Amino acid sequence: MAIKLMLHPRNQHREGYDFERLIVESPELEAFITKNPRGQMTINFQDVDAVRLLNRALLVTHYGLDFWDIPASYLCPPIPGRVDYIHYLADLLAESNDQKIPHGRGIRALDIGTGASLVYPLTGQHEYGWDFTGVDIDPVSLKSARQICERNKLYIKLKRQNNSADIFESVIGSDDRFHLTLCNPPFHASPAQAEQGTRRKWRNLGKGHSAELNFGGQNAELWCPGGEIGFMARMVEQSMNFADQCLWFTCLVSKKDNLRPLSRLLKKAKVVEFKVVEMAQGQKTSRFIAWTYYPERQRAL
Repeated sequence: MAIKLMLHPRNQHREGYDFERLIVESPELEAFITKNPRGQMTINFQDVDAVRLLNRALLVTHYGLDFWDIPASYLCPPIPGRVDYIHYLADLLAESNDQKIPHGRGIRALDIGTGASLVYPLTGQHEYGWDFTGVDIDPVSLKSARQICERNKLYIKLKRQNNSADIFESVIGSDDRFHLTLCNPPFHASPAQAEQGTRRKWRNLGKGHSAELNFGGQNAELWCPGGEIGFMARMVEQSMNFADQCLWFTCLVSKKDNLRPLSRLLKKAKVVEFKVVEMAQGQKTSRFIAWTYYPERQRAL
């Protein structure tokens, strides 16, 4: 398939999906393979089972897993875009490490809303060997994440957030230190808005109307009071209480219009520096925002 030049240079999926290799590693995927009009192998991306099996095949083939699965209807994230976030975070840390990408368990990362898929710790640990802690409010997600860790004999710390209003409180202990926090926040402000977003995505994919989403998602994964900007406003505010316990706080921002109010919030929080890192996957443009309370001279890893 054509090289996806928009993906990060270290992203394993820049050359598209090697379905022949994926089928060798995950034979169950073969039943879902079709041909596109150009005769290339692909899958039906509106088929929930096909997308789940593609993710499993990618994680087994490229990221060293023996087992991966998620509960029905839970968010099934597209792997290439998620891995891009990890690679750009590595570049962010390299800026404080003589432009060398840091590897190993000495780098500690906190994944807020790790989800049933555990996608960021799985891919980040494989690519860079970092020490991950995953946090979620949903017990079913955490049960799934624990099963993935146990079946693959992985050491990833998992914590339950019991208060939906808190993000860092109760999960960052007084002795904890992190180089990074990362997060893919809920996009929508209500269930109705989430359903509208689902329908809009289906129309953009040319699939007509549907109440289902091929990548799934539970309420806590798709919406929260105040939507993305409300969630991130709480994140910025609460980050001030942990300013000396984390080098870089980061979060994906799906809506470009949210960058301006976020910039105002970060200035009000008196961060030392913040930056917006642009990413792109095919026709989709994404970004994350990163901020730190550490002066540049104190950022050495």
